[in-house]
Amino acid sequence: MTLISRTRARGVETIGLDSPHNRNALSAALVGELADALTDCGKDGDIRAVVLTHTGNTFSAGADLRDPPPPDALVGLLRQIVGLPKPVVARVTGHVRAGGLGLLGSCDIAAASTGATFAFTEVRIGVAPAAITLPLLPRTDPRALSRYCLTGERFDAAEAARIGLLTASGDDVDAVLEPVLDGLRRASPQSLAETKRLLTARVLEAFDRDAADLTALSARLFASADAREGMTAFLERREPPWAL
Repeated sequence: MTLISRTRARGVETIGLDSPHNRNALSAALVGELADALTDCGKDGDIRAVVLTHTGNTFSAGADLRDPPPPDALVGLLRQIVGLPKPVVARVTGHVRAGGLGLLGSCDIAAASTGATFAFTEVRIGVAPAAITLPLLPRTDPRALSRYCLTGERFDAAEAARIGLLTASGDDVDAVLEPVLDGLRRASPQSLAETKRLLTARVLEAFDRDAADLTALSARLFASADAREGMTAFLERREPPWAL
């Protein structure tokens, strides 16, 4: 079963996360398919930009707890988005949780409809937002990131835009993105690639410096007793024992 969809219009490749049965959770299979599609896009001279979107009411619920990708695979996917020599634009019309926020942070431009919601839910299942901080820390308001990563609170699209997680939000996300995509189509492919390289240099430095340590941290936390209990509680739709 294919877990992503692909369409193209006027030089813009749209890749849709198409696994609504599990809220587009980042399974090993989905991460692999998305990485392969991005590799194709990077090599295709006819593609000017990539739009990353979704089917269903959730952009991504984060790591698939039943079939999680290896930590290095998720880190590799995030770095691939940042390093792709074409702009990657996130188009969100639903909810985003945990590792899904890493996808947003890796994109060059991100827009969402006003009904979208966001939450760093890792702390509630006994782990930490380890790998996804690589693209988020250089791009997101540090005070806001501290609050939402430590509390797991849900916040809306306007707040996501205020703190730098999103570029913009609006009632009609396609109307928000129309001038963005028009601008990308008018730009020289060489100029887009070189400008993106300049803009992502700091983010890629963070990956090169910290990815190995954060991958090891993620693996250790997911193997912990807290994580086992937190994930079991989540799947059983009950509170974990540490919730007061």
